[in-house]
Amino acid sequence: MATGKFFRQVTLPEQKSHNDDVLFPAVLSPACTTAVQLSTFEEAIRVHKPWLESILVNTGAILFRGFPVTSPSDFNDVVEAFGFPEFSYVGGRVPRTQVVGRVYTANESPLHLEVPFHHEMAYNPDFPTKLFFFCEEEPEEGGETPIVSSYIVYEKMKERHPDFVAQLEEHGLMYITIQGDKEDPSSVTGTSWKTAFQTDDKKIAEERAVKKGTKLEWMGNTAKLITGPIPAIRFDEASRRKTWFNSLPIAYNVPTSEKRNTGGVELGSGDPVDEDAMKDMWRILKEECVAIPWKKGDVLLVNNLTVLHSRWPLIKPPRRILASLCK
Repeated sequence: MATGKFFRQVTLPEQKSHNDDVLFPAVLSPACTTAVQLSTFEEAIRVHKPWLESILVNTGAILFRGFPVTSPSDFNDVVEAFGFPEFSYVGGRVPRTQVVGRVYTANESPLHLEVPFHHEMAYNPDFPTKLFFFCEEEPEEGGETPIVSSYIVYEKMKERHPDFVAQLEEHGLMYITIQGDKEDPSSVTGTSWKTAFQTDDKKIAEERAVKKGTKLEWMGNTAKLITGPIPAIRFDEASRRKTWFNSLPIAYNVPTSEKRNTGGVELGSGDPVDEDAMKDMWRILKEECVAIPWKKGDVLLVNNLTVLHSRWPLIKPPRRILASLCK
C-alpha cells in the first residue's frame, strides 16, 4: 500500500492483526524502487512526522525496513530526524555503553540469555515514552526482539484475573532492587549502583535516586533501591486505553540466582503478587507477542507506553542491536 511519495506499508508473515484489522507492528519500506539516500530518508521523516506518529499511536510500533541505515552514526541521524528529546538513563537497571551521540548498546548481558518482557524503566516514575532499536549486525539464528501490545495484556488479564487487576489499579506496585558496586556481566539486570547513577559518590547517588523517585538505603557498599508505590496500570491519553505498564514480567521470570539483582516486587498495599496471575500473564505474553527476525539496517520504533519488548536467546551469532531512548 502506497503512503505518499516516500513510504509504502508492507506486510510480513509474523505480523498480527489487532482491533479493526490494524497490523502489529506496522512495517514501512521505501515506495521508490531506486536507491534511497539517507538524507532523503531523514527529510521524509521530518515531513511525514505527524503521519508517522499517528501510526505509532494506532499500532504501537513501526519497523522501518529497506532504508540505507548502515552504521551507528546513520542510526543517530535517523533518531535526530524525529526530533524527540533524549531521555537520560540515570537510574537504569542494565549496563549500557554510549556508541555515538544518542546511540547506546542495548542490554549487554550474554546473548544466549533471554531478556524478559518489559516496558523500559516501568519501575521508575520517570521513564522514556519512545524507544528506537537498530540492527547493525543481523543474527544468523535467534536473537529476535519480540514485542507485544500492552492493551491486549491488560484486557486479557482483567478478563482472567479481575480481582488481581483491581488490586493493581488501586494500590500500584512497590519495587525493591539490590545493586552492588561492581557489574555482573552474567546477569540480565547486572548493573552496579555506580553505573546506574553515573557516580562513585554515595551521596550523589542518593541525590540522583531521589530525583528519580527512589529511596536508596546502604548495606555496606551495596545499594537497596525502594521505588513506589507507582502505578502498574496506566491510561494512555493518545489512544484512550489502559495499558499493562509494569515490571512484573521481569520480576517473575529471572533465575533464582539473579533475585539479588531484581530484589522483588509487591503490591503497594504490602500484599504479595498473585502467583497464578503471573503464570497466566506469561502465557498471554508468549501467545500474543510478535517476533520478526532482524535484518541488517532495520530500525524499530516502539511506543514504550503501549508495547512491551523482550529479547530471545541468540542461537547463532553474530548479533548487534543498538538503542536510543526518548522522552
